[in-house]
Amino acid sequence: MSVALEVHTCSRCDRESLIYQPYSGLHLCGTHLVESVRKRVSKSLRKQLILPKNSIKSIGRPFRVLIAISGGKDSAILLYFLHSILGSRRDVELIAGVVDEGIDGYRSPSIDCAEELCSMIGVQFERISYPDLSFPEMDNVVESLPKISENNFEAKGMMPCSFCGVFRRQGLNSLANRIGADVMALGHNLDDVAQSVLMNLQKGEVDRTARLAPHTTQPIEGLAPRIVPLRWIPEQEIHAAAIHLNLPIHHGDCPHAGGAMRQRSREIIATIEKDIPGSRHGLVQSMDRIRELAIDSKNPSSIQSCQRCGEPTSRPVCQSCTMKEWFE
Repeated sequence: MSVALEVHTCSRCDRESLIYQPYSGLHLCGTHLVESVRKRVSKSLRKQLILPKNSIKSIGRPFRVLIAISGGKDSAILLYFLHSILGSRRDVELIAGVVDEGIDGYRSPSIDCAEELCSMIGVQFERISYPDLSFPEMDNVVESLPKISENNFEAKGMMPCSFCGVFRRQGLNSLANRIGADVMALGHNLDDVAQSVLMNLQKGEVDRTARLAPHTTQPIEGLAPRIVPLRWIPEQEIHAAAIHLNLPIHHGDCPHAGGAMRQRSREIIATIEKDIPGSRHGLVQSMDRIRELAIDSKNPSSIQSCQRCGEPTSRPVCQSCTMKEWFE
């Protein structure tokens, strides 16, 4: 016996619904979903991106925004809407940057998608690889991980994502320095941010939660301030909007991501959100409140400069230098 699927109409028009928002109770067609995403990105930009009235006069050049892209749905939507909203401003320069981690069969096709989108909308494309930074490629990291864990107590139990996250941040910092970026835009969606808050709370790392982007009001010395215009938009809506807009995106999953802590946090967040719609928003709001309390308490920043490379860090020698030493 077949069961007929109920087809809903968009809450804004007569078109067929593409997605349902449990937290708002709205059904949205593709057109109105894209409109909804754009409005939320614009609202986040007004709060997070503080632009000079005329940067060409005030700093002698356009205000540069580095957009971190990967070829996936989140960064594609980020680049598309930042270009749509800011692309016509002569005093703002958008530059897209990708970090090549060296993952065979995964990174190359995703970089092709990223470069295709940049070409479509006319945005400058920059690229940097782990070897450019004197880091091993991720495929080599995974191959060496058993020996690294055996020889270094601190590395025991570390998953590939632990290394990739550290190296990737260094790559983005290097790209920002290369182009002289005033701000860096990251494609973290609502699910990503909620997962980060949960993982930090699980480990008791409240300070790390307070340092999560956006850094508009509390920039970290030595780093281009991060903004996260997609932080209030669920992953499912971003994916649906990217498909509706027919953006070139890579759909594959990283072959080294299995077993990472974020995967487990993703499952937990999805379960909580299904049972109590709006839970993701509540976690992100909690993060903002933690940041406000940290600012109000006037606690001194734990950020310092790495004794070896000079990059900002919360420890005498940064994690990337420590990891690099393991491989040497």
